[in-house]
Order: sequence, then structure tokens, then C-alpha cells
Amino acid sequence: KLTLQGVAYLLFCRDKSWPKQPCPSTFFTADDKNNTSSFEKKTIVFVRHGESTWNDTFNKGAHRSTATFVIGYIPGLIKALSYEFYLLLAGKVDSWFYDSPLSHLGLSQVETLCAFLRKNPEVNGTSIDAAEKRILQILRKDSGAPNSILVSSSLRRAISTMAGSFQDRLNRNPEERILVLPSLQEISRNPDTLSITPPKHSVTPSWIDESYTKCDFNTIFAKQVDMNLHMGNKPIDTNGLKRMKEFCKVAFSSTLDAEYIIVGGHSIYFRSFFREFLPRESNFVGKKKKVVNCGAVAFDLLKTNVDGVDKYMIDEKSFRIVYGGFK
Repeated sequence: KLTLQGVAYLLFCRDKSWPKQPCPSTFFTADDKNNTSSFEKKTIVFVRHGESTWNDTFNKGAHRSTATFVIGYIPGLIKALSYEFYLLLAGKVDSWFYDSPLSHLGLSQVETLCAFLRKNPEVNGTSIDAAEKRILQILRKDSGAPNSILVSSSLRRAISTMAGSFQDRLNRNPEERILVLPSLQEISRNPDTLSITPPKHSVTPSWIDESYTKCDFNTIFAKQVDMNLHMGNKPIDTNGLKRMKEFCKVAFSSTLDAEYIIVGGHSIYFRSFFREFLPRESNFVGKKKKVVNCGAVAFDLLKTNVDGVDKYMIDEKSFRIVYGGFK
């Protein structure tokens, strides 16, 4: 069934195609921006997942040269196909290609982000400004920090990234959940963007997740990942714009009743989001380049209402690279 879905998406989906939209700045005048009562605001932190097994097979990445990638491509593809065949014969709900999980490199990137979030400048003497200190307190959910919520795409690599990176926060707050949102599923026709987790079922750690000893993925997935909104795969007749607009709608709803929303997601989705909700004249780097694996970028998302229709825009001046940046 999953193979048939994958072929159908490759042939028929138009996930990256949608009509050109009006520039969002046309709905937000200078007076609006200076008058906070004319719009609502949420601070969003985009956190890209670590490298996946799909990336390991098909993308060069920053960790190896072009020559190394080219020489190792065929052996790497044989290795990937062998794993896929083994997982199929073993009857495991797992895959190298479909809903591709974090690779071993991806897990090491998660570990590095987790270490960054543990940073305590008051203890180790690290020099950071007040704004960075504040965002770290929010990400960690320190005592006295403004309210924040963790959300994620339904794809395993994003959920694993959020679980591993924010494990200290989750361990300190056992009642907290990572809320999985269908609207955050990656924008692409490739099979790695198709979820293998059935609707409303708990996500299953990959064979690579289970080999990792520095995070208890099984416990977090079972007890601290909320799959109630997970409806399976994105419909074949949908597109990325519809999902991005749906995320904006949910961000300002009672479902995400927090000032800060920490989002585990994907590079093409994030880049598309910047392109759609920044003013057309903006030259922001994220319109052309991708957030690095396990990078984190914060910004303010604004909402106003024009003739009964909600409109959204990113405040370009609010951008802050929290960790990693763009490539």
C-alpha cells in the first residue's frame, strides 16, 4: 500500500504548485505595525530536523566532499536498498526511504542541539546578550519564562529531533506533550515525505533511534507525543500553501494557546513559509537558503483581518538565528 501511495504521489501530486499570492505587506500598513491593537502576534521558532537516511543516500551534505559523495553513491544506495529489504522481510513498521528517520549523523546533530539548550551562561561564563538568554529560557521552559508549546510535523525525523533535542525539558515536565500537526508535513512529492504512522497511532522509533542510548525515544513517543490530530498522510490533492495557511490558523487558535510556538519541521516547508509570508521585496536569506540540520530560527508571525479574512505576515525585523543558521 505504501509503495502504491509513493508512486501515486510521484505521478500526480502538486505539493509544490499553487497560485501566486498577493504580497502580505499589502494587508499590513505602517500604521498597523505601529499599532499593536490592529494585529495579533505569535513568536515562532522553526527547528529543522537532523539529517535523515534519505539525505544520507541522496544528498551530498556539508559533511563530505563532492568526490566522496559520488564515489560512495552506488555503495550507499546498495546499502540503503539492503536495509529496506531486510526491514520488509522482518515485518517491521520501518523504512530507509519512506518517512525516512534520522541517520546516525542526524542523531549526533540532535545531540549537539541538546547540548546547546543545556547551556547555562551564568554557570560557564559564556557571553550572550539578553535576547539570546531569554530565548534559551523559553526553549528550556525555565521557571518564570513565558509560556511555550512544542509542536512537530508528523514525519519521524522531525518528531525524533524534537524528542531528543528537548528531552531535558520533557523530563522536567512529564505532563508536557509534543503536539503533532498534519499541517507541518514536508512539501515534496518524494516518498521520504510520506508518513508511515497510521492515523492517531503512536509513532514507532526507527531501528536507528532504538540504537541510540542518550535518549529514551520509546518512553517519550509513548507518553509525551500527542498524535490525536494526526490523520495519516497528506491528501494527494493538497499542496504546501494549504498546509502553511492551516498552520497559521492553528497557531492563533486555542489549540496552541501559548505566546511562543516551537516547531519541529523541514527545510523546504520552512523556506516556502518565508517566501510566502515575508514581503515580496524582502531579501531575507531564508528565502533562498535552507535552515541547516538542527538549526533554529525565531521570528514573529503577525495576523490581521481584512474583510472577514485572516491574513498573515512575518515581521522581518524580528528574525533571530537561535542556533545553526542557513546554508
